[in-house]
Amino acid sequence: MTTLRKLFIAPVFAVALFSAHSMSAQDLTNSSAYDMDGREELKVGIKAGMNYSNVYSESGEDFVADGKAGFAGGVFVSIPLSQLVGIQPELMYSQKGFKGEVLGAEYKATFNYLDLPVHLQIKPTENISILAGPQFSYLLSSKYELGGFSASSDDLEDDNKRATLGLSAGVDFTLQNFLISARGSWDLSKVNDDNDTSDINYKNQVFQVTLGYRF
Repeated sequence: MTTLRKLFIAPVFAVALFSAHSMSAQDLTNSSAYDMDGREELKVGIKAGMNYSNVYSESGEDFVADGKAGFAGGVFVSIPLSQLVGIQPELMYSQKGFKGEVLGAEYKATFNYLDLPVHLQIKPTENISILAGPQFSYLLSSKYELGGFSASSDDLEDDNKRATLGLSAGVDFTLQNFLISARGSWDLSKVNDDNDTSDINYKNQVFQVTLGYRF
């Protein structure tokens, strides 16, 4: 009887010991995974990349423009409100504009902006953030090129508005502290000052891709 009891107790004890060890290891793993999840940490970062921009017109139906590439770069801060929700304001230097053809010559317009989007940040996973919010843009300077001639806003009486309001939305993919960002932004207010209804009233629209690093 004693031998049978020992034969029964020994494997039960071994199973119980193994189960306790497994549960302890699992708790440690879950705790480590949670500790490694940085969604509740404040992050500051830098990023740079490229814009592909164009304009669309509210009133000039015959106005057709082609998109052009430009530089984009700046800083951002990710402020957590919880593990799933946060606020991410950004301050970006952003080149926008368009190009086309006037009387057989190539025409380019380049607008250098300081953009301040304030995004609501939804974080379904540690590696993906979905962002959307308002964007305030301030025009720093303008440059116009026609054929081999060019002029800046300093040389011309520029009728573009300095401040415009728009919307920005996009997604961030992060891997450790590196990230790839994709954004789309659209002006809600027109870029040029009030004109007659027959004149072209246009708004910026931009697709942006950047690479960044979070500290």
